[in-house]
Amino acid sequence: MLRDVVRLMRPRDWVKQAFVLMPVPFALATSAQLQPLRLGLGVLGFCLASSAVYAYNDALDAHLDRLHPTKRNRPVASGRISPTQARLIALALECAALLLGVLSGSLTAVWLMLAYALLNLLYGHLAKHVSLVDVFLLSTGFVIRVFLGCALMGVQPSNWLLLCSSTLALFLALTKRRADLVTGLDERVRPALAAYTTSFLDQAIGITAGVAILSYALYCLEAAVFQPGREFASLPFVAFAILDYLRIAHLENMGGSPVDVITANLRIPLSVVGWTLAIGWSLGFVV
Repeated sequence: MLRDVVRLMRPRDWVKQAFVLMPVPFALATSAQLQPLRLGLGVLGFCLASSAVYAYNDALDAHLDRLHPTKRNRPVASGRISPTQARLIALALECAALLLGVLSGSLTAVWLMLAYALLNLLYGHLAKHVSLVDVFLLSTGFVIRVFLGCALMGVQPSNWLLLCSSTLALFLALTKRRADLVTGLDERVRPALAAYTTSFLDQAIGITAGVAILSYALYCLEAAVFQPGREFASLPFVAFAILDYLRIAHLENMGGSPVDVITANLRIPLSVVGWTLAIGWSLGFVV
C-alpha cells in the first residue's frame, strides 16, 4: 500500500519544480536575499501540491486511464487504490502543502498553491475536454511555478521572464498533445484530441519553440542584470535544449512526459548544467 501511495504521488515528476528555481539567479543579480529554508519549504510544499493534483486526477480519470497503454498500470486505474482513498490522499497532501507554504512565511506562496489546485480542478472537470484551452491551462501550471519562485525570493517577475517561461510551457504542453496523437490515443481517452491534428500541432510547436528562443534572446539583450559582453553566454544552451527536445519529440514520438524526454539521453540535462554555469558567469557570480 505504501509503495502504491508513493507511486500515486509521482515523486519522479517533482523535477518540474525546476520552474520554481528559474527566477532564482536573476533575483540574486538584483540583490535579492536567498533564504534557503524559505525556498526549500516553498519548493517542497509545491511538490506535495502537485502530488495532490496527480492523486486527484488519477481518481477522476481512472475509467479513462484503463484504456491507456501505460496509465492503466497506475495504482487507481489498476484497482490497487480506490478512487475514494486517492481523493483522501490528495486532500492530505494539499493540506500538508499549504502548511509548508505557511511555514515558508510567504502568504503569496499559499495563494499560489491554492490557485494551482483550483486551476487543476477546472482542468480535470472541464477544460481538458476543450481543444487549446487544455494546453493553455497546462502551461499556466508551469507559469504558476515561476510566480512561486519569485514570491519565495521576494521579487516581482519581469515581463520578459513571464514571456520566456509561458512560451516554453506552452511548447511543452503542445508536445504532450502531439505525443498523445502519435501514440494512438483518441477522443475516447482524451476528448480534446478530436480537434487536433499532428500537422496543426507541429506548426504550433514550431511557433512556440521559436518564440521561446527569441524571447530569451531579447531578455538577454534588454535585461540590465547581465554583465556587459556576457549577455548571450547562456543562449546557446537554451536553444540547444529546446531544439533537442523537439528532435526527440519528432524522432522518437515522445513528449507525453517532459521527465521521460529529459531522461531519454544526457544531452538535455547537460544543457541545463551548461546553462547554469553560463548564467552564473553572465550574471557576474563567476569571474
